Amino acid sequence: MRPSRRTVLTATAAAGVASATAPATAVAAADGTTDRPPATAQRPSRELRALLGEIDPDRIEATVRKLVSFGTRHTLSTQDDPARGIGAARDWIAAEMRSYAAASGGRMTVELQSYIQEPASRIPVATRITNVVATLRGSVTPERVYVVSGHYDSRASDVMDATSDAPGADDDASGVAVAMELARVMARRRPASTIVFAAVAGEEQGLYGAAYMAQQYKDAGTDVQGMFTNDIVGSSTADDGTRDPYTIRLFAEGVPSSETPEQAAVRRSVGGENDSPSRQLARFVRDVADNDATGMRVRVIYRRDRYRRGGDHIPFLERAYPAARFTEPAEDFAHQHQDVRVEDGKRYGDLPEFCDFAFTARVAKVNAAALWTLAQAPGTPRGAKIVTSTLTNATELTWTRGGEPDLAGYEIVWRETTDAEWTHVIPAGDVTSYEVDLSKDNVFVGVRAVNRAGLRGPVAFPAPQT
Repeated sequence: MRPSRRTVLTATAAAGVASATAPATAVAAADGTTDRPPATAQRPSRELRALLGEIDPDRIEATVRKLVSFGTRHTLSTQDDPARGIGAARDWIAAEMRSYAAASGGRMTVELQSYIQEPASRIPVATRITNVVATLRGSVTPERVYVVSGHYDSRASDVMDATSDAPGADDDASGVAVAMELARVMARRRPASTIVFAAVAGEEQGLYGAAYMAQQYKDAGTDVQGMFTNDIVGSSTADDGTRDPYTIRLFAEGVPSSETPEQAAVRRSVGGENDSPSRQLARFVRDVADNDATGMRVRVIYRRDRYRRGGDHIPFLERAYPAARFTEPAEDFAHQHQDVRVEDGKRYGDLPEFCDFAFTARVAKVNAAALWTLAQAPGTPRGAKIVTSTLTNATELTWTRGGEPDLAGYEIVWRETTDAEWTHVIPAGDVTSYEVDLSKDNVFVGVRAVNRAGLRGPVAFPAPQT
């Protein structure tokens, strides 16, 4: 099918009107800037708004304070003390997750994913590392999986100090609290696809727990179509005292960590360095979570992570899974990884006193909007190709039809090569190929699936088909 240029221009003009009437970003950023919603933005459904309304900042605060109460959660700390150390934290998280699973009607299961890490960097002796993993099985497409995590281990100033207090309220009890609150709220619901809520260990020593979990999925051939880690999402205050309580950063890698030399050669010839699966995942988060329902502005950062640091999304990226990291808008380095101390009668360190639990609850809503929509919408189209075997001033796309029973069809999206967001949407129908009267040499194009409820999945960026 090849519509006329007039048809294309009419469709794209309509998309422009749709984006103009989409809900505006709820609040401006601290610097006074505001973002226009992308053309691909999706309005929150009534179901999603009800889910978001159940996220409770008081429960998030209680989780953070409970994790802090274990004194230290260092990966090398004691594992058999019922009140102190990483073992006590592990057992409490598992018990809480199991209490959520009890309300799921058997759909949620909880496991202690454990292994012995032999001596390695920051692991001086063989050490048991355990992830607490709650899996909410999908009711329609359970083979499609989405993961959200936080790391429950903590550290003091000396990364090898396993005995001093290391409260880790912001880094990263806050992220664990997000994952646990989402597990609690979603356990009573029936997502179409599977959602995994994980509290992982070994992050501060070298991303060990997340690497083990990602490898388990890889070895099993699990179809993980998206992973988010929440790491340092407890405070909206920077080290200079300025606050930005309505912005969350989302770090998304460009060129995939798993790119082969052959893939790199193709990318260099046709572009797409800004169109990795992780960047499409990040754009999807903006589409569904940067709105009045979450009260947050999602600031996508086109970078794998911050300088000199990394999070639990990286092992997933290294295994070719789309993944991204949520982190607060500006970190307060005076409190991160600092030993608990008293100065002028005030306590310092990574303590709950420096957290903003209303902010963390809004971060949880951003995660919930993304995960729930991902789980209910069709998956990312597979086999997307752009036909380059003939020289024409048009763009022909092909893809493989998805197997979702409620699949309604597909949409073509496009943008100028200098734009960061998709700017135009063209309905394509329930087809597996489509030709657009736009030059493939001049624009970037993609395809996304739509179900009968009107939910759209992430965009697939096509590979050249010669």
